[in-house]
Amino acid sequence: MEIEDRLSRTTRLLYERNMRTLVASAFAELTLREIGVARCDYFIKQLARQSYSRARQARVVLRLALGLAVRHEIIPRNPMDHISRLQRPARCPDVFEDSEIWQIRDAIREWEERPMASGPRPDGQLGQIVEVLLGTSVRIGEVLAIRIRDIDLRGAQPTLHICGTIISRKGEPTHRQNHPKTSRSVRTIVLPLFAVRAIRERLRNRLSIDPNALLFCNRKGGPLTTNNVRRQLRTIMDKAGLKKVTPHRFRRTGATAIYEAGGIDLAAGLLGHTDSRITEQHYIVRDDLVDPATASMLENRFGR
Repeated sequence: MEIEDRLSRTTRLLYERNMRTLVASAFAELTLREIGVARCDYFIKQLARQSYSRARQARVVLRLALGLAVRHEIIPRNPMDHISRLQRPARCPDVFEDSEIWQIRDAIREWEERPMASGPRPDGQLGQIVEVLLGTSVRIGEVLAIRIRDIDLRGAQPTLHICGTIISRKGEPTHRQNHPKTSRSVRTIVLPLFAVRAIRERLRNRLSIDPNALLFCNRKGGPLTTNNVRRQLRTIMDKAGLKKVTPHRFRRTGATAIYEAGGIDLAAGLLGHTDSRITEQHYIVRDDLVDPATASMLENRFGR
């Protein structure tokens, strides 16, 4: 019940913010009876030209507000029920080229090995985090939530058990949540050798042998924040002249590689998706080259 109350409070605050920042100014000078289908439709379409996400959020809160007016019999119908459907813009997921992966690795290594006039030398965690991201296609929060007990490098197939994520909420200390984003996201992944090497290197430098200790952590043993990792990665990449290097892009890159080699279902399983359509729409870059076999089939049928 407490979780439900917290979610409802969070949702209410989100709706209030969206109403205040996205909707209120456009309708502040109008009476409820002046807010019709055409006006609502125009407002949502204009907002969608700037941002599909903001238009979708505005549509939700405006529908709720006008629905309340209908229930109180202030207006006879909800004009939001009759506006045009929002069309999600086509988007092609961006992935790294193989050459870019090597450039990223080189940039991180040069940064970690650079001459230091003062202060502690980087401990190699960022490069190791990137290798695990690329070798598992998991979310950055899930990588930072890996405990020593979640790693098994002794078997014939080294594995990593994904069963948590890092949470940073305003007013709360950053902490490890004992489950990832969804129930399907709990999974065990067989590791490629480059990820195994990165984890072994980290374990050699990790002082704690507590099985519940985090693999990647700050100098006091506490969890790293996802924002700090993103910020550090962005700083290093900017200095190296590499743009749009984000943790999530490694996830899409790995998923696309698996899709090309093993198909959409295998990629969806690696990502922890319950529906492969999510994988296909948001994570996979498809090759637009049609199977060359079609040429020989048509030649056999219609050729002279």
